[in-house]
Amino acid sequence: MRNATATKAAAHTLLEERRERLIRHARRVLLRRLLAEGTATIDDVRAAVAVPTDVDPKFFGAVPLKLAKAGIIAKNGYAESERAEAHGRPVIRWRLIDRAKAEAWLAANPADAPTPPPARRGPVAQPSLFGDTSAVTLPD
Repeated sequence: MRNATATKAAAHTLLEERRERLIRHARRVLLRRLLAEGTATIDDVRAAVAVPTDVDPKFFGAVPLKLAKAGIIAKNGYAESERAEAHGRPVIRWRLIDRAKAEAWLAANPADAPTPPPARRGPVAQPSLFGDTSAVTLPD
């Protein structure tokens, strides 16, 4: 059985593939906020990004990860979420650590960039609650 970290990483990879345009837009919002203010939370991003009704907002979890791994942003403690549905739970406060890298990322990832086609086609393993997998076919 996979551990929680591997499961989370797999989920974020899938989100990157399926919600690339929304995630790119949210990253651009986060970086612009950090360039202007120095710190931000995902609540700040969620307030500025319209999410289609048929999209699960869990994709926001993938937004800061690649930016942090690239050395552009870093965790800067926690803040209470301001969203009513979050009931004040802690969210990570992010800080900008490399302005030049942030500006370069924004230049390399324009808002109007085309969405690449999904990397996977055909049967893929779908994890279940019981540890087994079953093949599902993704639509073209």
